[in-house]
Amino acid sequence: MPELKNDRLLRALLRQPVDVTPVWIMRQAGRYLPEYRAVREKAGDFKTLCTTPELACEVTLQPLRRFALDAAILFSDILTIPDAMGLGLHFTEGEGPRFKKPVRSMADVQALSVPDPETDLRYVMDAVRLIRRELDGRVPLIGFAGSPWTLATYMVEGGGSKDFAAIKGMLFDQPKQMHRLLDTLARAVTAYLNAQVAAGAQALMLFDTWGGVLTPRDYREFSLRYMEHIVRGLTREHEGRRVPVILFSKNGGQWLEAMADSGCDAIGIDWTTDLGNARVRVAGKVALQGNMDPSILYASPERIRGEVGTILASYGRGRGMVFNLGHGIHPQANPEKVAVVVDAVHELSRQYHEG
Repeated sequence: MPELKNDRLLRALLRQPVDVTPVWIMRQAGRYLPEYRAVREKAGDFKTLCTTPELACEVTLQPLRRFALDAAILFSDILTIPDAMGLGLHFTEGEGPRFKKPVRSMADVQALSVPDPETDLRYVMDAVRLIRRELDGRVPLIGFAGSPWTLATYMVEGGGSKDFAAIKGMLFDQPKQMHRLLDTLARAVTAYLNAQVAAGAQALMLFDTWGGVLTPRDYREFSLRYMEHIVRGLTREHEGRRVPVILFSKNGGQWLEAMADSGCDAIGIDWTTDLGNARVRVAGKVALQGNMDPSILYASPERIRGEVGTILASYGRGRGMVFNLGHGIHPQANPEKVAVVVDAVHELSRQYHEG
């Protein structure tokens, strides 16, 4: 593999010195880019786009051609694992992902097996290999997966949910069944992420999108516990470098101290938590990633630059920060505003670093 020309992201995640704060954007490959929409139309549907390595590679690289981003993130979907478990994933326009066979009973849970990443999910690994080759060492590639709790919410609900009635019913009434499902998913996610590293991913992120709907007690037992299992089982050294791991629980600001003790290298935080306060609370144990409200991108370039400056100042001088949005970029965002963010981060952050 060619030598990495820009390793700011990896260095920042490991709390090592950098010249400027690295920046990437959740969902940076996506619907806000006209070139993405063109490839999506060519693919015919979202699932074909995800499962065709050449197309997944193309949309992964598209934002890097426009913006001076410090990382690429694999274009895929968090529901690849439950799809490989045979639950009949399909995407309905305007409704999002749905499963034909939701997991509701202990028999349903017992029927699930851990997919083999190089056979059942070969298209993802082929995409990782292709992206690494095409990147040619320009920036690192981030691999990712959904957390066991987040995957389970879709599998039990049969799709997205507003009240999470089915999965919370299972959690409260059938906790043994819930734990068995989460254990299977934790083993599947561990194998899946390790296969991504073997294929070329240089950093990993666990998206716990729905951890924030739980009580503090239940978050620790049903979400964080299984992310800790995964972190313990991950390949942390590859190609002569450490492979940093980022945990992100949306609305997880109240659990930062527990997350910092999980064994991860970095925590992603959303805009409901102050970055400077988060830095004090994690006490140097982990790097922090975040945390601009995606809706700021509807504002003027001057307002956007001001917000970037405020967030950088909130974290302050020193190591261990990666700039990102607090959640995925909105489909309606103007790409020119994204360029404002990326350029402002690099320009305004230099004063906070040594050298």
